[in-house]
Amino acid sequence: MSQRAAYIEKMELQIDKLNKKMLGLETSAQEAKEEARQKYKEEMGKLRQQSKVAAAKLDELKVAGADSWATLVADMEKIHDSFTHSFFSFFQIPNTSEPAATSTKAETATAPKKS
Repeated sequence: MSQRAAYIEKMELQIDKLNKKMLGLETSAQEAKEEARQKYKEEMGKLRQQSKVAAAKLDELKVAGADSWATLVADMEKIHDSFTHSFFSFFQIPNTSEPAATSTKAETATAPKKS
């Protein structure tokens, strides 16, 4: 075999080898994409559920009487903080919103006047 033929054969083998590795990496990347897509769907499902819980608690709070107001506000703050934390943790963005628990004692202890 001539030097030229040997060199061409060597390069063909190396290129084929790299192409096979690329195919393997593409397959791995597709699997990773699918795993990431699954995780995204799962986490979004959890966030939607937390949103529903928060909305339901807010509806409860809207019609609450004076006797249950303080308890419901405390529950609402916990739910809001948990939902906010989950949201910002999942998307890995800085949380610049204020936590619900920053309300004053006067706000949480005093029930709204119904008109």
